[in-house]
Amino acid sequence: MSAILLSDSVRSNLYSLQQTNALLSTTQNRLATGKKVNSANDNPTAFFAASALSNRAADLSNVFDAITAASKILKSTNDSISSLTSLVTSAQSVARNALSSTGTTAKATGSVASLTGASSFAVVAAKTFTVSDGTTTATIASAGALTVQQVLDGVNNTVGLKVRASLTADGKLQLEANTTNAITVGGTASAAELAQFGLTAGVTAAGTLNTTRSAFASQFDSIRSQIDQLATDANFNGTNLLNGGSLRISFNEKSTSALNVAGVTDTSAGLGIAASAGTFQTDKDVNDALTNLTNSLTTLRSQASVFATNADIVTTRQDFTKSLISALNSASDSLTAADTNEEGANLLALQTRQSLSTTALTLASQAGQSVLQLFR
Repeated sequence: MSAILLSDSVRSNLYSLQQTNALLSTTQNRLATGKKVNSANDNPTAFFAASALSNRAADLSNVFDAITAASKILKSTNDSISSLTSLVTSAQSVARNALSSTGTTAKATGSVASLTGASSFAVVAAKTFTVSDGTTTATIASAGALTVQQVLDGVNNTVGLKVRASLTADGKLQLEANTTNAITVGGTASAAELAQFGLTAGVTAAGTLNTTRSAFASQFDSIRSQIDQLATDANFNGTNLLNGGSLRISFNEKSTSALNVAGVTDTSAGLGIAASAGTFQTDKDVNDALTNLTNSLTTLRSQASVFATNADIVTTRQDFTKSLISALNSASDSLTAADTNEEGANLLALQTRQSLSTTALTLASQAGQSVLQLFR
């Protein structure tokens, strides 16, 4: 096919129209996408700089999701600690109710007040104090002197002995049977040596079981079981910080900034809450339970404070990461985003230019047609 010859004016106007159409297409694309840089061909420097910013924002979005999940885990953990605290408080109430019900088993209370565990008295070496329940006997031997704590430990640490020893609120030595057994105090120590501790040799007759205390002991153990179940059920998204689990929270896309949250074991055993001893028949066993509960409450409150501090840190990093993602996206947009007002004005100008170029091209073509009229 032979080449088509165009006049200079037609060719010039055609070229101008082609340029206008190209600019018009570019402007329309910018308005459609909202970006003035859509590929590396548009502006390599801006395109790759914006891509780097956008990629980091995307990576941080994944980190942000993980931080948000961790925040919910910590919130769930604090809620669970609050529930555990309520259960421990309930157990405390049950134990206090048991203590308010007077025990009915055998009880021998010393006559000397204001004793402490460190109180020490002279007792001839090798002489003994004995406390028996009729089957098992605790023997406390003197080395020339005996302390009240030695007597308490000797009784309470004798395996199988159904007698508990403690000091009353006013400092008197007290022996209590934890079932329907008598209490026999004896040994080779003299009456005067026993009297230093407020004790006398002899037998305290067996008593009866207090059914009210037994019922409270059963309630106590039921609550203790609920503590175990709650600690086991405090699982959120596969993580249980109250039953030996742990949590690592990364704060950046490279995991070089992170928070390690150590878990705890808040089962009854982990909190030091033992099952009711001797069905709470002795004041000693109830008071021991109350001491354990008080210590466990202190532990729970300390844990709640630690987890709350960690939750505050995570929330702060969550807000920071969200702001950083917004800043990165904004910076990326500033490099590639089109000014819609400017592009809209360009579109109108180019449409006008296109119309004028088309008219000019028509006029240029008419000059050739005038020559054609000469041959008609």
